[in-house]
Amino acid sequence: MEEILKRELWRSEPDYIVYVPQSLDGSTFDTGNEHFLVFDGPDGSLMAVWTQSSYEGAGDHRIVFSRSEDEGLTWSPPRRIAGPAEPGEGFMASWGFPLISKSGRIYVIYNQYQGIDDVIHQHTGTMDCVYSDDNGVTWSEPETIPMKRSPYDHPDPWVPSNWIVWQKPIRDLQGRWFTGFTRWVSKAVRTPPHNNSWTAWESVVEFMRFENIDDDPPPHEIQITYSAWGKRALRVPHYSNPLLSIAQEPSLVRLPDQRLFCVMRTMSGYIWYSLSEDDGYTWCAPRPLLRHDYGLPILQPLCCCPIYPLPDGRYILLHHNNDGRFQGCTPEDTSLNRRPAYIALGEYRPGAEQPIWFSESKVLMDNDGVGIGPRDRTDIGVYPSFTSRQGNNVLWHPDRKFFLVGKKITEEWLADLYVPSLDEIK
Repeated sequence: MEEILKRELWRSEPDYIVYVPQSLDGSTFDTGNEHFLVFDGPDGSLMAVWTQSSYEGAGDHRIVFSRSEDEGLTWSPPRRIAGPAEPGEGFMASWGFPLISKSGRIYVIYNQYQGIDDVIHQHTGTMDCVYSDDNGVTWSEPETIPMKRSPYDHPDPWVPSNWIVWQKPIRDLQGRWFTGFTRWVSKAVRTPPHNNSWTAWESVVEFMRFENIDDDPPPHEIQITYSAWGKRALRVPHYSNPLLSIAQEPSLVRLPDQRLFCVMRTMSGYIWYSLSEDDGYTWCAPRPLLRHDYGLPILQPLCCCPIYPLPDGRYILLHHNNDGRFQGCTPEDTSLNRRPAYIALGEYRPGAEQPIWFSESKVLMDNDGVGIGPRDRTDIGVYPSFTSRQGNNVLWHPDRKFFLVGKKITEEWLADLYVPSLDEIK
């Protein structure tokens, strides 16, 4: 086993090692690691939260926390802060994300399963929260944050919403935390799927604004306002059923002109985006993400495709550069078409219809399609995060939702990626 773990750990050539599971078969209940969010701690350290389990959907999803005092070279053993230690110990907790107040309080908010399945147990849940006032040494008991009922929720108010926040929130122009999220439409009100694949379960993109985090409220007093709500939610047509919306996992960046730019995963074969001119209160109808105005769409299967800002004002777009039909797959074969991981370099183009233009894509990493873990996963670069500290840009990601690792994004590696100018596109 140790030989296999060592060989597979280095297959994608990581620069940092955060977590290596203790078994291959799930017997140690730690072979599922995903939704890996690394962030700047209030004490200057690097901190991380992620969802750990035997494997995705096993029923023992838990939120764990770790920190590094040496810029990611070594990490503390993960500490469970919500959810069960193994299957059967209680209801699972999934998809935690951090918010830090000005005083340094660390909130971790997550989806708490309550024993009621609507779409699926991984998505149906209340919004719960724990917090720490001592940099993660101790944590509060979980509390529930009230969620506004949506027209996309089940008509029965006792059935929780179906939702996921998947990236670190950003500050809005008034300093409040703001994020996009996936809302899976309840089975009771959704457009019926046309096949048996989960990839045809209807979903839309909406946004949350956390109004009072800097006041250090107890979780049950956290105030949230919503935008792109109900009929204004962002929708993208399914490739073979255009009445069905598949819009998921939004990723946000701020443009130099202060607009918000949001990309999202879809079931169309390529990435879509939307723009907000008023700090996220209203959004334009989504449209395909092109390399540049009048260019070709940027291909992507049904998989997250985050965009991150670089310190110099450019952007990187992480994606998989295929339309889901990778090596003979169908778009529904999400266990096979989420590799290799590519990066496209983005630059702001004032005056263009699409304000960020992109280079061609370059392979960042791959695992050669070798599966590992109880589900024999082959995906790479999924559910990642990004940090820029002391001139060091790092993509933190779960390799095959098994290993947690980091990959440097250096200027030397980006040097051959070229973004066309406005004058070149006429």
